[in-house]
Amino acid sequence: MMNPWDTVKQSLCKSFHLSGTVTEPAIQSEPETVCNVAISFDRCKITSVTCSCGNKDIFYCAHVVALSLYRIRKPDQVKLHLPISETLFQMNRDQLQKFVQYLITVHHTEVLPTAQKLADEILSQNSEINQVHGAPDPTAGASIDDENCWHLDEEQVQEQVKLFLSQGGYHGSGKQLNLLFAKVREMLKMRDSNGARMLTLITEQFMADPRLSLWRQQGTAMTDKYRQLWDELGALWMCIVLNPHCKLEQKASWLKQLKKWNNVDVCPWEDGNHGSELPNLTNALPQGANANQDSSNRPHRTVFTRAIEACDLHWQDSHLQHIISSDLYTNYCYHDDTENSLFDSRGWPLWHEHVPTACARVDALRSHGYPREALRLAIAIVNTLRRQQQKQLEMFRTQKKELPHKSLTLITNLEGWVGHPLDPVGTLFSSLMEACRIDDESFSGFSDFTENTGQCKSLEYQHLPAHKFLEEGESYLTLAVEVALIGLGQQRIMPDGLYTQEKVCRNEEQLISKLQEIELDDTLVKIFRKQAVFLLEAGPYSGLGEIIHRESVPMHTFAKYLFTSLLPHDAELAYKIALRAMRLLVLESTAPTGDLTRPHHIASVVPNRYPRWFTLSHIESQQCELASTMLTAAKGIGLS
Repeated sequence: MMNPWDTVKQSLCKSFHLSGTVTEPAIQSEPETVCNVAISFDRCKITSVTCSCGNKDIFYCAHVVALSLYRIRKPDQVKLHLPISETLFQMNRDQLQKFVQYLITVHHTEVLPTAQKLADEILSQNSEINQVHGAPDPTAGASIDDENCWHLDEEQVQEQVKLFLSQGGYHGSGKQLNLLFAKVREMLKMRDSNGARMLTLITEQFMADPRLSLWRQQGTAMTDKYRQLWDELGALWMCIVLNPHCKLEQKASWLKQLKKWNNVDVCPWEDGNHGSELPNLTNALPQGANANQDSSNRPHRTVFTRAIEACDLHWQDSHLQHIISSDLYTNYCYHDDTENSLFDSRGWPLWHEHVPTACARVDALRSHGYPREALRLAIAIVNTLRRQQQKQLEMFRTQKKELPHKSLTLITNLEGWVGHPLDPVGTLFSSLMEACRIDDESFSGFSDFTENTGQCKSLEYQHLPAHKFLEEGESYLTLAVEVALIGLGQQRIMPDGLYTQEKVCRNEEQLISKLQEIELDDTLVKIFRKQAVFLLEAGPYSGLGEIIHRESVPMHTFAKYLFTSLLPHDAELAYKIALRAMRLLVLESTAPTGDLTRPHHIASVVPNRYPRWFTLSHIESQQCELASTMLTAAKGIGLS
């Protein structure tokens, strides 16, 4: 197979300008073609390209790639020259005149009109060209103070996105749009400033999609696949504005643009159904007298709202900086055991922040090419969640002793972490699983675990040597599994709207599918036992607690996974979990609705057979599957 750089001829490099001809061999009925290529570069970045082939695409054509590779692979074959301005400086008057006249003679059809125009301006004392000292030199490169970024054909980005959207976002076009999003993430990881530019161009075309107005006028919901593209768009903007090293003026510019899109009437709402408002990024729960405020009175959330709110977040907190910058950050003399302690009883750092927001920071660190920092923060977050779990269990046991006859049915999480727009559990799980597959010495980058689900069964996840802030015998793998179990077992309110309810179900199944690809060993079985016992005993903090709110998300799918995983190791515990999960209180008119005299308690919306749950038929089928799995196992004929 011919190397692409073998087709390059007559290459020339004048300072920061590379030119050459690339020959494309004849194939079948196509004749041989010769393309003229010119490339400008600055500080290891290609800043502009031109090619006579005329091919228009977001990515560089094969001829540009061939010339670039030729310059890299065969530097000795490329003639190097000083910038053209230096060459001209060495000529006397007669040489300069001869140079110009020969240049015009060789290219008279192309340059003669321009040459005459410039000559007229130079001879005119009042012309604009005579007000500027010197003349431009395209081969000299940019000033050290000038910004430099990779060449991006903005017009082609816009045309491609517009084309894909016009095809409805289905099948191939939807895949192509996802590839563009992946390209943006790749740019961010390489810290290429074009990432934000490219996402801006993509967003502008999404906002200009004529179907948005049509759907709004007709009251029609957008398709599920299209909604998922908007979700990724919003998540990417979160990563952009949470860049830990972006300049304030950059963030201000992004905020202005996001607010502009946010105020457009057709801007899609976050829940996909023009539904209710949820607490903002920096507050996990509503506070005070307005805790149970009618959601219809609150402003609606769009897909950009969280990114707009994230513009108020910063990375200057000294505790946060110490967490992400060092594996040795400890305080063994710290004894403050309050709810928001900076360290736990072992002296390990904790990070108390609205969980989705904290995980958005992890995603931003990974996306911008800081995998070590992301892993450190992820571990601090998981250790904080585990500490909170223990505190919640102790609190519930105390409440049971003080109020033995009172049924506690409060919902502590208005926003569930599974199915959340920022996918906090998925982010932690992906970050930790990635660390299981990368040797510590080569931990210089990452690939998104969620993008490799088709290959995961061939991968081996290892219990790598423990991080300083993990218990003895723990690993990134055990931590990833445990945080997934914590998120899946969380008691949370069923969100409003068909799309968000389907998303809860879909993300739960996706996370369980990833867990199923991990072979359970004795260490992981211990994690399963630990979490199963907690979920049974943790009261209102667990979706498998003794008493739950009628509006909480059912645990059938999760319980079926726990049941099949635990059955070979602890059949009694497996059946306790499955039997506890069989309930479906939303269909029981006598089910408790919550204590409205206390904050954060949510009443049932419609106490009848047809509540606001759009996914009820799917949930009932999952309940049947759980029952069938238990019955089959009980008969001793194997697990379904």
